[in-house]
Amino acid sequence: MLILLAFIIVFHITSAALLFISTIDNAWWVGDNFSTDVWRMCATNTSTCMAITDEFNEYQSIQAVQAAMILSTILCCVAFLVFILQLFRLKQGERFVLTSVIQLLSCLCVMIAASIYTDRHEELHQSRGYRMEVSKGQYGYSFVLAWIAFAFTLISGVMYLVLRKRK
Repeated sequence: MLILLAFIIVFHITSAALLFISTIDNAWWVGDNFSTDVWRMCATNTSTCMAITDEFNEYQSIQAVQAAMILSTILCCVAFLVFILQLFRLKQGERFVLTSVIQLLSCLCVMIAASIYTDRHEELHQSRGYRMEVSKGQYGYSFVLAWIAFAFTLISGVMYLVLRKRK
């Protein structure tokens, strides 16, 4: 049982780490001489960064992605704290339903954020607010990590739903 518990804790911490990296790191959309995420656009050859503000087209979509990723990260951390609390409070045989619901909400938020970015990426990167041409890029590793975090949080949420507290 301790091995299963250790695996679940490591899996949950990995999910949270993936969410933190994909939310913070500047690699949702990359090209030869730039990288951009939901916060800023950086030119790699001059090492200058520019914040994404309301002068950009589709700024509301970027704000939706920002909000969903932040909420997903917060919910994943809250789910871990609730799991730790429930681990010591639940009686034997009870399920970790609250932890599962919170983790599945985190999964839903990261799915919404990545889906919005996937759907709106063409309009997002054709804005006149960019100082350089960014439409000729490709998805970066932070975007891929967001989708991997979606899978991890989904699996984690289902594991908590199935998990029973045993001795």
